[in-house]
Amino acid sequence: MSDKQIDGPGIGSEDAQQTRDDALSEAQTNAYAVDRLSQAFENSARRWELIVYPSLFAFIILAAYGFYLVFSLAKDVHYLAISVDSNMTVLASNMQSISDNVGQMSSNVRTMAVGVDSMARDVSALEPMLTTMEGMDQTMQSMGFSTAGMRNDLGVMNRNIGRPMHFINTFMPW
Repeated sequence: MSDKQIDGPGIGSEDAQQTRDDALSEAQTNAYAVDRLSQAFENSARRWELIVYPSLFAFIILAAYGFYLVFSLAKDVHYLAISVDSNMTVLASNMQSISDNVGQMSSNVRTMAVGVDSMARDVSALEPMLTTMEGMDQTMQSMGFSTAGMRNDLGVMNRNIGRPMHFINTFMPW
């Protein structure tokens, strides 16, 4: 059917044509706007793809590395626990040996304390000897003074005899 048949003969055909043209123009504008919107969305999606995909890849790599680190740490902690357990066994036996040695040392210190007590008693018995030794000390000092006097006397005698003998020695043939 033609446009003239729908609208009737000659009545409003220009207005209908104008309305159709406006509707067609509006549909084209809407289609153009939708096309621009879809292009903007695709451009935005491409930009997001440039950001999201590499970020997702980096996250996967970091997650795998994190898993490796946790796994490695768990393995190291397992070896550490085994090592600490074996070292604790050795440490326990060494502590027992130390305990035995400290017990022996304690008995030796007791014996030494008894010896020091007997030495203290012996030293208190030596006090009368100390008094006697003080008297000997005074006697030795007086002997030292006497010996110093004798030395001075010998020096004077040497000077008195030495000069004339020197003079006589110059005449003697020996």
